[in-house]
Amino acid sequence: MSVLDILAAIGVSPMNVIKVSSESRTSAVAGAVAGVVREHGRAEVQAIGAGAVNQAVKAVAIARGYLQEDGIEVVCLPEFTSVDISGKERTAIKLVVEPR
Repeated sequence: MSVLDILAAIGVSPMNVIKVSSESRTSAVAGAVAGVVREHGRAEVQAIGAGAVNQAVKAVAIARGYLQEDGIEVVCLPEFTSVDISGKERTAIKLVVEPR
C-alpha cells in the first residue's frame, strides 16, 4: 500500500494537515504520518478535543517506531492553532513531526 493509498483511506491529500478524530485508527494515522515524513520530510497532525489528541499522540508514538526502523529519528513539536468549523473558531492542537 502506498502513502497516497493510506492518506486517501483516512481522507487526507498529501500536502494537507492530517486530521485526527477520537475515532481514528492509530495505526492508519501512524502509517500516514510515517509516509508523509519519508516523502516530504515533515508531517502535521491536527486534533480537536481530548479524545482526538489522545489518538494523535498515540499515532505519533507508533509512527516514531516505524521511522526508527528506517533510521529516521523524529521529534514532535506541539502547537496551538485556530480552525474555523461551521463559522465558529475552535482551538486545535497541531503536532509537527520532523527529523531531529
